[in-house]
Formats: sequence, structure tokens, C-alpha cells
Amino acid sequence: MKAEQGLRFEKSQILVSCGAKHSLYNLAEALLEAGDEVIIPAYTYVSTANAFELRGAKLVLCDSSNYSPNIDLNKLEALITPRTKAIVVIHYGGISVNMYKLQDIAQKHKVTLIEDAAHAVDAYFDDARLGTFGDMATFSFHETKNITCGQGGVLLINKPEWVERARILRDCGTNRHNFVLGLVDKYTWVDVGSVFNLSELHCSYLFPQLEFLESITRKRVELWEHYYQALAPLQEQGLLKLPFVSDSSRHNAHIFYMVLNTSSERDRLLRYLKDKGVVATFHYSGLHQCPYYHKKYRKVQLTNAEKFSGRLLRLPLYYDLSFEEQRYVLDCIADFFHEHNRTKPAAAALFHLPVYVNLALDEAVSAMSVVNNLFVAAL
Repeated sequence: MKAEQGLRFEKSQILVSCGAKHSLYNLAEALLEAGDEVIIPAYTYVSTANAFELRGAKLVLCDSSNYSPNIDLNKLEALITPRTKAIVVIHYGGISVNMYKLQDIAQKHKVTLIEDAAHAVDAYFDDARLGTFGDMATFSFHETKNITCGQGGVLLINKPEWVERARILRDCGTNRHNFVLGLVDKYTWVDVGSVFNLSELHCSYLFPQLEFLESITRKRVELWEHYYQALAPLQEQGLLKLPFVSDSSRHNAHIFYMVLNTSSERDRLLRYLKDKGVVATFHYSGLHQCPYYHKKYRKVQLTNAEKFSGRLLRLPLYYDLSFEEQRYVLDCIADFFHEHNRTKPAAAALFHLPVYVNLALDEAVSAMSVVNNLFVAAL
């Protein structure tokens, strides 16, 4: 079978590491001083925050937009101060914000733009690969990602003046890269650093997936589109919200999610699917909702990030998922909403029972048995 074009970033310098955010830790030290501020999304995984928290930066959290877990560009600029050194954006589910608008904001205020592209291998904004817009970008090859070597990642440097130091940090703080190129007769310790290289075993596992990246993405997108089309009628009925994808975005189907109307309904659906043998899950809690953040920073309310924390549900999506298995997942979701909408409105409309009785009805206790119990108690 002929190998297809793999992952190519013509305008970027690619540095392979065993955990791209770990190599970002040391590079961040070259850019930051204690008290410098870094704006990051509130709705992200903790490793995004740790890359800067470990270097003494002050984290400034930006809320999600109303229609997407991604950072709200309309709220971003108000958070920038003279101490702001960097803006970090994630591409949740491989779907980006308007990267041109984000670049304009970063350039206007002369701050570094960093893409946390852990979800975004082979995803695009306006026909340009995600990862090529920022001054640097990180990708993940964790076991949950579209292509994987178990643990690993890539750090992309898009500013030539940072490349040499990034190589030194990657190679345990030595100039070993120049030695390999024959530019020096020996290598020595010249800076702080650590061992961030992927092992040969990891690379051998990863390389075939890079060769067939386009076909992997194509299969995932087919599954994603099938979910979207099948669930669209439920969105039209106002029962849930599906992912928003702008005309300029070409995502990689890393995640398929839906947003329920309430957190309690999301949790009920999770339990229902689990009982049916379907492994669905929620995703992040907002960083501002976490114990560490409460201990160090002041409490803030970020309404949209909290909405996605409480109401977002991820459906199974992976390369080997069959369309028959996917149909079972969709049938389970349809059954949940059919049972939920058949029982709950009827109980509320016919009996107007107190809240504690309606909760019992939600747990599949029949309306008749509840009424009988009430009459028995009255007698």
C-alpha cells in the first residue's frame, strides 16, 4: 500500500521531544521572569498551565466563548496588561478560533503567541496547518490522540532565533546537536536542560501512523460527520448542542462532543450509556474550579467554561470504531431522549407533583405507583 504524505510543516522548525509540553517548560524559562503574566484558557488540561506555573509565571485565565469550549477572543484583549508575556490558545477537538484575529491581537500588544495543539494534528484554519500560526506550538502523541506512541509529542518553533536554544534544552543542556553536525569537535554543558528525545522504539511505533495520517484523519472525519448528522434532529428539538465549526476551520475529528442543557441531564446520560456498555465521558473541569487554583489565586466565575465543564459529554471516537458500533451508540442516545421526554413531561403535566416526587419519576418510578403510595399514606 503506497504511503501517503505525512505531517509536514514547511515553515516551521520541528523538534521532537518525549512530551512536548515538558520541553516547553525549559523554553519558557528563557522567556519569562517571576511575575510575568501568561493568558491561558480556563477550559484546558492542567499541563497547559504547568508549563508556565513551574517557571513562576502568573496565570491569567480566559473564559470560553458561549458556543465553543475554545478561548473567547472578545474577552481576551481586556486581560492583557504590561506584564503579559504570552497568550496560549488550545484548539479543542481540533477546531480552532479565528487565528488571524488572534495573531492580530498578539502582534498589536507584542506578546508571544503559543498554540497548544495537542488535539490538532492534521487540522487546519483557512488551509494552513494549526501549529504554524503561533511563535511556537506543541503537539501530543499521547495514547488518546489521533496518532500515538503512548507518550510523546512535538515542539514546533516558528521563530528562527529560538531554535538553537530549544535544541540545547532538548539535549540535556548541551550543544550535542552541533557536535552531530560536525560544527564542534566535542559537546559540553552550556545551558539548563533535560532529556526530551523520543526513544527509537517510540519513533518506530509513531512513524507508520505519520505516513498514513491522511487516511487516519479521513476515517475519523467520516465517523464525526455521521455522529453530527444523526444527532442534528436532537439539536433542532433543543435537546442538546453540537460542535460549532466555522467555514474557515477544517478539523481532524479528534473529539466528538455534545453539550446537554443541564449538568444533571449530562450525568444521567453518562450513567445511561454506561449501563448500556458505552464508554462516554466528560472532559476538563475549568482550571479556576480546581483546588490548586483556589489555593494560590483568587476565586473567579467564568460562566462559559463552567457550562462546558458541567454539561459537555464526549462520545466514543477512534480509528477502529465501526459504523455498526457507532449506530449502537446513537441508538442508545435516541432511546435515552425518547424515554426521558416521554416520561418526564407527562408526569409534570398530569400530576404537578412536588419536586421530590418528580425526582422519583426521573428514576423510572411509575406515576401510578407514586399516586397509589400517596393515597395509601393518606388513608
